[in-house]
Amino acid sequence: MITRRHLALATLATTAPLANAAAQSPAWPSRPIVFTIPFQAGGSADLLARLVAERMMPRIGPGARIVVENRAGAGGTIGSDYVRRQPPDGHAVLLATPSTHGTVPALQPDTTPYDPIADFTPIAIMGRAPIALAVPKASPFHDARALIAAVRAAPGSASWGSSGSGSVGHLAGELMALLAGGLRAEHIPYRGGAGVADALAKGEVQYAWEPLGSLAAGAKDGLFRVIAVGTATRHPLFPEVGTMQEAGLQGFEASTWNVMVGPRGLPPEIVARLSAAANASLAEPDVRSRLAVAGIDAVSDSTPESTAAFLAAEYAKFRDIVARANLRLPR
Repeated sequence: MITRRHLALATLATTAPLANAAAQSPAWPSRPIVFTIPFQAGGSADLLARLVAERMMPRIGPGARIVVENRAGAGGTIGSDYVRRQPPDGHAVLLATPSTHGTVPALQPDTTPYDPIADFTPIAIMGRAPIALAVPKASPFHDARALIAAVRAAPGSASWGSSGSGSVGHLAGELMALLAGGLRAEHIPYRGGAGVADALAKGEVQYAWEPLGSLAAGAKDGLFRVIAVGTATRHPLFPEVGTMQEAGLQGFEASTWNVMVGPRGLPPEIVARLSAAANASLAEPDVRSRLAVAGIDAVSDSTPESTAAFLAAEYAKFRDIVARANLRLPR
């Protein structure tokens, strides 16, 4: 006969393992979450990470802390590889960029110490920013169509800049050359966006490709001109500036972006909480306005699934540009 005592013992036997498992699984987060920025402090990516991390903390839970840490070097791969090697327990996340998860792995697949897709867990798209085509103040060209025609008419005579070999600006310039029928011009890599802006102000190059956020202030001050953006639509910061598609290069679309990822194997429940906190923070009007001034368009409606699809598509696009242009980085 089954007595009440038997039922009680059976219930205890069934629930005890669950209780023990819950007791053995500490609440997340149990220590500060380290948000790694794989570049030096002070850039637009650093601004985005610090601003959003501050707003995410109370949304994750009482007492939750996010510590932003800069680990720069090797085009962002040092910081990215550091996060890849961390335990997938939700206490280490990375701000991925086109450099870390697109251009560098596409250009150097044999030396990049990680797979940008397989080795990370996508969490949320945080922001996007257009890549812009700019010319010196004294340049006779006021739109991309005229510039392209001049470069095509004098093969090899023009020089152009980007913020480094393998940067998103570098690949945007190579994409322009491909879609324009094979432009020939000398690429000059500079050390970061400040170097590109300075080169444009001094007239050291005939044109340059660089994220709009790095060029906006100098263009507004009249040091050089932005003559096109790489996005499919015009940008609110420079509504008078046309797109590359308007200039006749159908299919041209290039932008820079910031995506939050974690190590491979991050638990889905932690991914969901981080994604929700990031989206809610990026939806705040003051966050969006502060990022807009820096040339960043906040994204607040991504999901882990849409983030995964976005990263895969961007990586495929950069690999295609590298293959079609037969690019190789100097060793």
